[in-house]
Amino acid sequence: MGNGDIRVRGLAARAGGWSARHRWAAVGIWVLFVVLAMGLGSAAGRVDVDESDQLSGETHTAAKIIDDAGIKNPASETVLVQSKDGSVKATDAEFRATVADVVKAVEGTGKVTGVTSPYDTRSISKDGHSALVQFDMRGDTDTAADRVEPVLKAVAGVQKNHETVRVEEIGSASMQKQYKDAFGDDFKKAELSAVPVALGILLIAFGALVAALLPVALAVTAIMATMGLMGIVSHLQPMSDTANSVMLLVGMAVGVDYCLFYLRREREEREAGRDAGAALRIAAATSGRAIIVSGVTVCVAMAGMLFTGLPEFEAMGLASLMVVAVAMVGSVTVLPALLSLLGERVEKGRIPFLGRRKRRGGGSESRFWTAVLRGVLAKPLVSVVVATGALLAVAAPALGMKTSQLTLDQEFGNSLPIVQTYDRLNDAFPGGSEPASVVVKAKDINAPEVRQALADFKKQAIESGASQGPIDIKLHDAQNVALVSVPLVGGSDMGRATESLEKLRDEVRPATLGKVDGVQAPVTGQVAGNHDFNDQLLGSVVPVFAFVVVFAFLLMLLSFRSLTVAITSIVLNLLSVGAAYGILVAVFQHGWGASLVGAEGVGAIVTWLPLFLFVILFGLSMDYHVFVVSRIREARLRGRTTKDAIQHGVVTTAGVVTSAAVIMVAVFAIFGTLSMQSMKQMGVGLAAAVLIDATIIRGVLLPAVMALLGERNWYLPKWLHRMPDLTHDESPEAVAPAVPEEGEPVRV
Repeated sequence: MGNGDIRVRGLAARAGGWSARHRWAAVGIWVLFVVLAMGLGSAAGRVDVDESDQLSGETHTAAKIIDDAGIKNPASETVLVQSKDGSVKATDAEFRATVADVVKAVEGTGKVTGVTSPYDTRSISKDGHSALVQFDMRGDTDTAADRVEPVLKAVAGVQKNHETVRVEEIGSASMQKQYKDAFGDDFKKAELSAVPVALGILLIAFGALVAALLPVALAVTAIMATMGLMGIVSHLQPMSDTANSVMLLVGMAVGVDYCLFYLRREREEREAGRDAGAALRIAAATSGRAIIVSGVTVCVAMAGMLFTGLPEFEAMGLASLMVVAVAMVGSVTVLPALLSLLGERVEKGRIPFLGRRKRRGGGSESRFWTAVLRGVLAKPLVSVVVATGALLAVAAPALGMKTSQLTLDQEFGNSLPIVQTYDRLNDAFPGGSEPASVVVKAKDINAPEVRQALADFKKQAIESGASQGPIDIKLHDAQNVALVSVPLVGGSDMGRATESLEKLRDEVRPATLGKVDGVQAPVTGQVAGNHDFNDQLLGSVVPVFAFVVVFAFLLMLLSFRSLTVAITSIVLNLLSVGAAYGILVAVFQHGWGASLVGAEGVGAIVTWLPLFLFVILFGLSMDYHVFVVSRIREARLRGRTTKDAIQHGVVTTAGVVTSAAVIMVAVFAIFGTLSMQSMKQMGVGLAAAVLIDATIIRGVLLPAVMALLGERNWYLPKWLHRMPDLTHDESPEAVAPAVPEEGEPVRV
């Protein structure tokens, strides 16, 4: 074979060998798979998570009653008419004229229905300076934002004619329109910029255009195929736009990483003096195996989101799982075929200066990390204490983490004009922008006892302090359903609003509607939905954490046949996640350095993020861990001492880990630039965690801990020796005379 016979075993090695021998077939099968997946997905169409399916608890019950009754909830809009300086009251002629003009203007558009005057509904603030004109948009709620523009213009026209009175519109349709106008392209820009950013970093890392294009091409085709598969799978598990964005984020990260690992190892072996065939077989057996171990671990971590019982999380978990699996399969099948086809042409398109650099070991013999490792291995105990202490200090703020569904002003700050209207409305009518809705279902909604219970509920809701009114009741006689709108005291203060909700559910309802036999009265709305979502999410934390940690531990145990490696893998990953949590709390909750990322005044972490970050980070951090530890184990099995194997493994992987980490950090940081605070928190959290993981964890703590443990790194109790052997064969390889330190026997 030119460099000696190389015996390999394992799925990755066999897949790589077959791919190299059947190059055109492998490429053709991959292209056919991507095209078929996209075509079938497009033909099937994508089913998205229905809003009612995302809810749990009482909110789900309320949604089911409304759906079963066939009641269509229209997009409700409100016009706030308010004295600018307090000089005009609702009883004044000028104020009344403004209200009359608003009613006439919005009715004149022909786009609305059910316009009500505040003088009829008593929607006037206690101080008499504010009033609400309320109405519904005609047509489908989902498309109301596309039809609200004429109404907004009509309201703006009234404002021009009444300078002493403020006239502002707010509602689900107008808020959605402003959101789309301001941030509709945010995600697209972030998604599109991820590809050129990754390509630019790869050009620097490889110094050649063809080599840089391969990882990007693999990632992009994996994402394209997964988008098609999402359409097919969505008929069993509905998907969402959020799941699509997360899939793209994860797919770009792992797709590039896996290809990078494989390509760097193949290059390194060729530069060590081996022929193309031998280099490819070694890469398949080593990096290919690491990719499979890492990919399966990431898939298991992503599967943890399926245990939440929340459709949005299940969609994100399944979409992420699929893109990782597709990228993993592509890396160990079509990539060897492409490398075999290209051969030396993988170096085509050399970049001036970068292309002429001498790359020993694939550019992974890092002087910086060699110097760091020298110090770490000289004093491993000190390194462990200092690094662990630093990470625990960074993680400390996480102990005081406060999670919350972000309100409109927290999510967007002052970047949207409608936020100021939202604040003014809540000040004048606490809870008016996000009222609770009680869905009352009875055998006969007009029965005297039911009507009396509704009246009592309305009265006691105000007397209890849960609401300051106005409380509106809409009867649907044909369906025997009543919808009761209750503004909650607390308004945009989610803590106080939740207290009002609980008072409504636990005190007012049992004392009124709860006394009538056969009446259902679940309480729903924005605050109720957030409350029920939080309860279900908190209930899923323990099973998700347990599932991810236990299965990751078992995979590490089977892959490295070492109890010590499995335990240290879990502990180091938990430290990395804890540090990311600490950074999130410090920046977004305490405001330390918040101005640097545009996060002033948020004061909380969005509820879904901690669990989401844990699953994503626990999976992605295994990329580096598996790659580095595999290289250390490989060197140890060649006969090096444990200390020497640690140094060799970390230093020779430093280049690829650094390149992969820079790409991940850059891609995640793009999402940290978005205007939505929830997306900003996700981007900053992911970027910070990957940076910590690739530097302090893999460059300092991992080698220091392994150096302290010595031969105990490879400890496996005798009773575990019967476990399946998922390691690859280690066989002697020819010495590469051009690179003496690589001339020792290589076992793969």
